[in-house]
Amino acid sequence: MSTARSVAATAITQKADQAGYVVINGRRVRMISSKGMDKGKKKKSKSAVANDKVKAEQEIDIFSIKTRLTSKELSEHRGILIVRRNELIGRVEGLEDEALRSNGGNLSNMPLHMADVGTDTFDQEFALNLAASDRVKLAEIDEAISRIDAKTYGVCQLTGKPIPKTRLEANPLAKYTVEAARMIERGVTR
Repeated sequence: MSTARSVAATAITQKADQAGYVVINGRRVRMISSKGMDKGKKKKSKSAVANDKVKAEQEIDIFSIKTRLTSKELSEHRGILIVRRNELIGRVEGLEDEALRSNGGNLSNMPLHMADVGTDTFDQEFALNLAASDRVKLAEIDEAISRIDAKTYGVCQLTGKPIPKTRLEANPLAKYTVEAARMIERGVTR
């Protein structure tokens, strides 16, 4: 069974459109940001503000680093991602159609046993959870395609180092090098 994620956790992984909305499980959700809001926190010292500016400049530099992959390699990866995306879209539509079908195709007018209702409800919830996890994977694929378009595909989003081709072949959605992914798992980031 897939792990459940909150709407907020899912929304963090997606970029909002120009109007500030993201699509989660087929629903349009408004993103709310607390940037610029002062909640009575202590003001930062000048050195802390300067450090934040340096970190922000470093992050901007990482995202501006272009890939070392050739255009042929990028188009090959794009093709792989498009195929996976189309497969997932078909699977999500099938799961959602199956889950939202009423009474599991039972055409009888006889009342159902409570255990049958419980089983049907469990099956429906299970299928919808699978569809939700596939939608998260679709968002990751769309992000990877966006990185290909921006020519930043194959560049670690944490360190700015090139992601090895073997890693990209094994996991075309990879955003980080193996070392950076391990740092993130341990909670050790800049």
